[in-house]
Amino acid sequence: MLVKTYCAAVNGLEVTTITIEVSMNPGVMYHLTGLGDKAVMEGRDRIAAAMQYCGYKFPKADITVNMAPADLKKEGSGFDLPLAIALLAAHGNIESDKLGSYMLVGELGLDGKLQPVKGALPIAIKARAEQFKGLIVPKDNVKEAAVVNNLDVYGMENLLDVVKFLTGMEEYNPTVIDTRKEFYEQQYNFDFDFSDVRGQENVKRALEVAAAGGHNLIMVGPPGSGKSMMAKRLPSILPPLSLSESLETTQIHSIAGKLGCNTSLISQRPFRSPHHTISEVALVGGGTNPMPGEISLAHNGVLFCDELPEFNKHTLEVLRQPLEDREITISRAKYNIEYPCSFMFVASMNPCPCGYYGDPTHHCVCTPGQIQRYMNKISGPLLDRIDIQCEITPVPFKDISKATPGEPSKDIRERVITARAIQTERFKDYVGIHSNAQMTERMIHQYAEPDEEGITMLRMAMERLSLSARAYSRILKVARTIADLANSDCVKVEHLAEAISYRQLDRGDWAER
Repeated sequence: MLVKTYCAAVNGLEVTTITIEVSMNPGVMYHLTGLGDKAVMEGRDRIAAAMQYCGYKFPKADITVNMAPADLKKEGSGFDLPLAIALLAAHGNIESDKLGSYMLVGELGLDGKLQPVKGALPIAIKARAEQFKGLIVPKDNVKEAAVVNNLDVYGMENLLDVVKFLTGMEEYNPTVIDTRKEFYEQQYNFDFDFSDVRGQENVKRALEVAAAGGHNLIMVGPPGSGKSMMAKRLPSILPPLSLSESLETTQIHSIAGKLGCNTSLISQRPFRSPHHTISEVALVGGGTNPMPGEISLAHNGVLFCDELPEFNKHTLEVLRQPLEDREITISRAKYNIEYPCSFMFVASMNPCPCGYYGDPTHHCVCTPGQIQRYMNKISGPLLDRIDIQCEITPVPFKDISKATPGEPSKDIRERVITARAIQTERFKDYVGIHSNAQMTERMIHQYAEPDEEGITMLRMAMERLSLSARAYSRILKVARTIADLANSDCVKVEHLAEAISYRQLDRGDWAER
């Protein structure tokens, strides 16, 4: 008897429908074809134990299982459930015409309980695209998958529940999620707020400009000056995610297995802060089973690298291409995968090895040579890709002891949203351009070209600071954002002056000051 069930394989953001074919003949052998990995091969033992626990016997026959398309590698334990259902149907335990109408995915425990799997959301999107009537997933994945409308999604506890549903022994209702309610309820529920930050008005202004234009930023200052504290509060002033951005971000986290149980949509912009010991593969993605890295998990959000010089230099250099292209292509011998990675890059670092260079309350013991070598751990090409370079000094006691809180994130966010709305209108006819940080050279000349007085100021800055052509473009992009925050149609001298002040690391006298 030949039986077919349907599931899906996730390869990057691409999902392929998999047809599982089971044929039984007299004999005692079990053959599995279709490039299944170790987890797929071991599924036979999990399926046998689960069947026995649920009151069924594993068929004693010559069983041939094919997973089509046979030339696509199948990875993971999510094929357990469709394999088990196909075996039960081929053995005559299930007589149902529903098998062709549903896609199934789930890992089986030895007691038949369905364990959560990665990638339930992109699989649900594929099931709807392939016009399946419904999708059966583990109960812990049901809220994630049910955000896809026009598809019946059933969350099941165990193998026995799936059998009862397919045979009509029991009726189950599909899970219904109010996607918009789930999405909007959590958008502004932040754990951190800028009202907690006393003083540091110049740094908060730099963060506001960065958020308004989607610019990359680095903060340089001694320990305890508030670099990490302010970076963690950056998502609270960013514009809210759109529903399409939320779906895209949730898909990436679903594939990586980073969604919690009973999570439907990611409604806040991601904030990823990897440790400085992170490897290149963990940062950009890849591995034996290709998975998204930290830069893709930060898509539509913030990637924060604390103590930037402590990161491996080769690891940092792999950021250069993703920062420019906003996507990462992972090419290996057996696969070629693209992940989106449009993120704000935010970094912090000490100004010297001891950490107290420029601190008015601590004496720095580093020589100019030591300071220069420490700064040189960050390559020039990487610094050129950072639009805003901000120097921080510790907050005086009189500011810390003030009883009045700082400006709340809500007020800053309103100004940022207004500036982003101006940019959205400006770039409405361009594909893939949503903020000033994404402008091309042609767009910079069209929208951020200064007047004669501004050009004179820029020429002097270029000569004195020995800026590169890329730094010149960064200054104009930041100036355009500052002008948007001021609701100005043109880039004025004061906007350029503020943008130039954000190139502090480009000064040649950094170690001699």
